[in-house]
Amino acid sequence: MTSLPIGRAFTVLAEREPDRPAVTAGGCVVTRARLESLGNRLARTWAADGVGRDDLVTISLSNGLDLVLACVAAWKLGAIPQPLSPRLPAAERLRLLATIDPRLVVDGPVEIRTKDDAPLPDAVASSWKAPTSSGSTGVPKLLLDPNPSSVDVDRPVAPFVPRDVVQLVAGPLFHAAPFTYAMRGLMTGHELVLMERFDAGAALAAIERHRVGWTMLVPTTMARIWRHPARASTDVSSLHSVMHMAARCPEPLKRDWIDWLGAERVVEVYAGTEAQGLTMIRGDEWLVHPGSVGRPMAGSRFRAVRPDGSDCAPGEVGELRMQRDGGRPGWHGLGDAGWVDADGYVFVADRLDDAITVGGVTVHPADVEAVVDSHPGVRSSVAVGRPDPELGEVVHVLAESDVDPGLLLAWVRERVDPEKRPRTLETTREPLRDDTGKTRRARHR
Repeated sequence: MTSLPIGRAFTVLAEREPDRPAVTAGGCVVTRARLESLGNRLARTWAADGVGRDDLVTISLSNGLDLVLACVAAWKLGAIPQPLSPRLPAAERLRLLATIDPRLVVDGPVEIRTKDDAPLPDAVASSWKAPTSSGSTGVPKLLLDPNPSSVDVDRPVAPFVPRDVVQLVAGPLFHAAPFTYAMRGLMTGHELVLMERFDAGAALAAIERHRVGWTMLVPTTMARIWRHPARASTDVSSLHSVMHMAARCPEPLKRDWIDWLGAERVVEVYAGTEAQGLTMIRGDEWLVHPGSVGRPMAGSRFRAVRPDGSDCAPGEVGELRMQRDGGRPGWHGLGDAGWVDADGYVFVADRLDDAITVGGVTVHPADVEAVVDSHPGVRSSVAVGRPDPELGEVVHVLAESDVDPGLLLAWVRERVDPEKRPRTLETTREPLRDDTGKTRRARHR
């Protein structure tokens, strides 16, 4: 089938299999036919309020049926869903909304004022979504996707995403990657099982109960699942594959997952919010090229450049730059340091802005965090640089752990190179990263 307006795609899917589940959330199962009916009714309600083609509809909701329904209604009107975190501080939210200037803000239960659920006329927006950047290194900004709101319901979301499966949505849908894979899955036939907030035990139970075939995780959520006592007894035979992205995965954790699920079922993807470039690597390939995030795919090209803009030699660390066929002209970066080897495999060292300079030596926090996170008593960690009168900076670690800080510091210092050894370490019981693996390092410096 050729591309259809996204709003029409939901009609087609409902006509094919009306009783097939489309969304499971909060104990409620919504079929394709029911999603189509509710989506049409909400779209007609909003049309009466003046929402139309290319209008921005800000959706500031936690994972749930109302969030999905709001997106479906927007697409049926040719409007542009604009997911926004409901957890933003009030001042930041007001500043963003003033910049975005949406036609409609949905931040509470949706209100449907009509029983007319007949399909609406086809409408295609110039952009199918408008997320904001993560804001982990500054104030979030609006990112209008360059692709229109159309889809081929018979094509897979991506070569590494299976068709006709149950997808566990473990990340918040106001972030770009969970939104993209969940919604593209929904409009091409996936059944979504939504988690309102990530919980490792609940994720394992959902995989077994709903026969989940695919899910997207980040290293933080992978670590929580791996350490959960129910993992070993959970039936994960339904999983076609698990994809992880968003942060560098510690090698020990990656090997644990490969040993558990099998190498072919562990897939890693590296990409930015605006999909300026894309790499992918499956576990069996990763075992031959450990630490790599894969080779470029889908018309992508990658290079590492020096501060003067010249190309790095194979294996030399520089700023990773990328471009993609059909994307924005020129070379683009995500602010990551890394390298490309002689075989074209891409490796990510860390965020450029996060690098710590200890006596003239560059230390990448991810290298330190990988060691700290390997301790069985650590749930997550963040390494930052703190000022030092002699060395310029020294490494400080904050660990989410109940282990004695002195004992943990000694354990870590025995396992890292001398220049990477943390000077100080403190522990906390508060989560250091959100469900997408993000943290704001400035607050820890």
